[in-house]
Amino acid sequence: IYGWLPSVSGQTAFPAGGTGPSVSVDADKLLEHLKFAFMGTLEVQRGPWGVWTDVIYLNLGNSVSATRDFILPQRAIPADVTANFDYDLKAWLWTIAGTYSLIKKPEYSLQALLGARMIDAKQSLDFDFSGNIASLGLPARSGSAEVTMTNWDAVIGVKGRASFGDGLKWFVPYYLDVGTGQSKLTWQGIVGVGYAFSWGSIVGAWRYLDYEFKSGSPIENISFNGPAIGLMFRW
Repeated sequence: IYGWLPSVSGQTAFPAGGTGPSVSVDADKLLEHLKFAFMGTLEVQRGPWGVWTDVIYLNLGNSVSATRDFILPQRAIPADVTANFDYDLKAWLWTIAGTYSLIKKPEYSLQALLGARMIDAKQSLDFDFSGNIASLGLPARSGSAEVTMTNWDAVIGVKGRASFGDGLKWFVPYYLDVGTGQSKLTWQGIVGVGYAFSWGSIVGAWRYLDYEFKSGSPIENISFNGPAIGLMFRW
């Protein structure tokens, strides 16, 4: 079990309704508050073979007033136009993979993995524009929009740990995967440091997860980047 506190960046084009232009916003400029999160990972091994899975649920949101952090494609925004936004992001991220031990020594281990990752993301935006919006072609000064996406991608990668110190109790865990499918490209990297006890271990790490979606997708890209701390139990 672990806690991950990522910053979120990416760009989404929300339909403004009717024949009006989309409203494109950057998540990293709007998101500040984590409302709820759940995270956990489980691995089962028998001999060199194994199954590894990781599940993340994030609910983030924020309200901003009088901001100019938005884009209307192919339209210049007048200097007096600002917007109030109420932005919300909910996302499930699930990775499942089969693993095979290539190296398994007390000092070092290396596993190859092959599997799939799913992202199920829902972004909603309530907006209210102020100023002279006549030239922007918006159907109304205020409104709401929602964008949802569920993508599956095949992933391939490696994971393992390097142990050191007295009794090899200290270790450096690492993980790297890359994949594609319904997304143009997704990749994830984790590196950290941990200490082993008789019951398991405690780990601090840095984790980066990135998605680049295919052309025409309302969610152009999204990434999660930040520190994590976890407890690993073995039985």
